[in-house]
Amino acid sequence: MAELKGVCVGAGYFSGFQYEAWNRIPEVHITAMCNRNAQRAGRIMEEYGVARHYTDYREMLDREKPDFVDVITPPDTHVAMCRTAGELGIHVICQKPLAPSFEEAAEIVAAARAAGIRFMVHENFRFQPWHREIKRLLVQGAIGEKLHSLYFRMRQGDGWGEDAYLSRQPYFRTMPRLLIYETGVHFIDTFRYLGGKIDGVYGLLRRLNPVIQGEDTGLIVFEFGSGAVGVWDANRYNEPNDPDPRFTFGEFLVEGDGGSIRLYLDGRLTVQPLGGRETEHVYPHPRRAFAGDCVYATQRHFIDCLLNNRPFETDGTDYLWTLAVQEAVYQSAATGQPVRGIGGSGFETLFGKSPSPSGRGSG
Repeated sequence: MAELKGVCVGAGYFSGFQYEAWNRIPEVHITAMCNRNAQRAGRIMEEYGVARHYTDYREMLDREKPDFVDVITPPDTHVAMCRTAGELGIHVICQKPLAPSFEEAAEIVAAARAAGIRFMVHENFRFQPWHREIKRLLVQGAIGEKLHSLYFRMRQGDGWGEDAYLSRQPYFRTMPRLLIYETGVHFIDTFRYLGGKIDGVYGLLRRLNPVIQGEDTGLIVFEFGSGAVGVWDANRYNEPNDPDPRFTFGEFLVEGDGGSIRLYLDGRLTVQPLGGRETEHVYPHPRRAFAGDCVYATQRHFIDCLLNNRPFETDGTDYLWTLAVQEAVYQSAATGQPVRGIGGSGFETLFGKSPSPSGRGSG
C-alpha cells in the first residue's frame, strides 16, 4: 500500500475533526504539526499520535519534507503558507474560507498552478452523505429529467444573546462578513454541485444580533444556467426544533419535473414521485464526527485523487467559481439588485479557462 507523508498547520476548534480523519486513512501518516500554542499542540499530539511539533511552519516543511500539508489556519495566513508549500513542491489541502478576499484567493490558486503542485480546498459540505445521495438520485432521474428548484432552510440558534459564538468560535463576533463568508459559501458550493452553473443571484442580508459586526441572516435566490432556481433561507440567530442542528444544518427540498426529494433534520431522505406517496429512501448517514463524517469523506477524496492522479472536485480553479458567486451575493445585497453573468471572461483572463460550471462530481 502506498503511503503519503503529511503534516498539518493549526490546532483550532475544527482541526480535531481533520486530525481524527487522517488517522482513519491507512495511506496517510501525519508526522508533524505546527502551532504557536504548545498546550493546544500537546493535546492534539497526544490524542492523535502526532510525533513532532513545530512553531514555524517553514521549518516544519523544510525538515519533514512531506508529500502534502493540511492548512487549518485562519484565512489571512493562507496566501503565505500555500505559496511556501508551492515553492517547496508540496501538495496542499487548505481550509475555507480560502482567503480574506477574492483577489487573494486567486493569488493562491495562481501560485499553486505556477508551482505545479496539486491544490484542493477543504470544502466538506458537498461531501455530506445526504448531498452525495441527492446527487446520485438526480443523476439516476429519480425525480425526472429536469431540475425545477432547490430550497434549503437553515436555522442554527448559536448567534443570539450577549454571549453569541463565545463558547465555540468567538472570532465570529468581529468578522465584518459572517453568514455568507463563513457558512453560506458551503451552500453556494453545494448548490453548484447539485444544480450546476449559477448564472445569477439576488441576496438580502441583515444583522439580527447587535453585538456582532457582520450579517447573521440571509435570503439568497440562485439562477442556474439550466433554468432551475435555488433558494437558501438561513440565519444563525433563531433556533431550530432539533437538538442537533449541526448534523444536516437544515432541511432541503429538491423538486424536478417528476417529483421531489426531501432531506429532514435527522438525515432522513424521502422521494415523492408526482402522483405518488412520499417514501423513505434508505442510505447510510452515520452520526460520526462532523455532519455525517464529511471531513473524512473530503480527505479520503483528496488522497484518492493524489494517488490516482484524478482531478479534485474542489480544486483551486473550480473553487474560484464558488467564490465569484459569494462576491456576487454581497454585491447584490449592497445594491439591492440581482447580479447576473457571474464568472466567464474574468476567469479566462486569470487562468486561460473558466472553472468547471458544474461543480464537478457525479456523486
